[in-house]
Amino acid sequence: MSGLIMSITPGKIGEFLKSYLVKEVTNEPISKTAPVIFAERVTDFLSLLIISIVGSYAFDYGITLSIIVSAFFIILIIIISNKRLCLSILTGLERFTLIKKYLTSIHKTYESSYQLLKPLPLIIMTIVSLISWGFECLGYYLILLNFDVDFGFFWTSFSYAFAIIAGAVSLLPGGLGVTEGSLTFLLVNKGIPDSTAVATTLLVRIVTLWFAVVVGIISVFIYQRRFGKLNLDSVNN
Repeated sequence: MSGLIMSITPGKIGEFLKSYLVKEVTNEPISKTAPVIFAERVTDFLSLLIISIVGSYAFDYGITLSIIVSAFFIILIIIISNKRLCLSILTGLERFTLIKKYLTSIHKTYESSYQLLKPLPLIIMTIVSLISWGFECLGYYLILLNFDVDFGFFWTSFSYAFAIIAGAVSLLPGGLGVTEGSLTFLLVNKGIPDSTAVATTLLVRIVTLWFAVVVGIISVFIYQRRFGKLNLDSVNN
């Protein structure tokens, strides 16, 4: 859970801290475990995109953004799944001296990614991710209900997923500003008063994003008490 402290980094890229923490405890190389976090991010986006695309077509909103982001991730998965193509690319990189010394780590990273993004594990992880994001959508739905706002769980899930994707592609830390603005705009566009739209948006971000950061801070403190202080100077070793 310590990696949750990095939830506010762009696209949660900072959660690669998890691999560093695993290395500190088990001495497993970061190149071996980093693909786990990469696969987590991929399945996060896939599950959100499933919700978003279905909602985009149902409510005729944001179809273009959903399709573009979906196409990017589908192409990425297809490329990684094509072992012959990826190995030929890695072979080509051997010509570059700057990259050559990292090729062993890159090969390990690719092998782990290839295993994780095979159809069966990818489907299983995406289902788990769908369930996980479904609970966040449910939390948002319950918050809206407490403000006497009810557009149905389906619309709530779509708006939440769409806003999270919009925030992620903005590359801003935690999607700050873009996610909140999208959630607020979607509610106001439905005729909800500005004050209610802002209040519900702030609440759902507090109990999801910022709650996760607090959990991460507490977990890092416990980690350091148990394993010693973090030594980020060794992260590249």
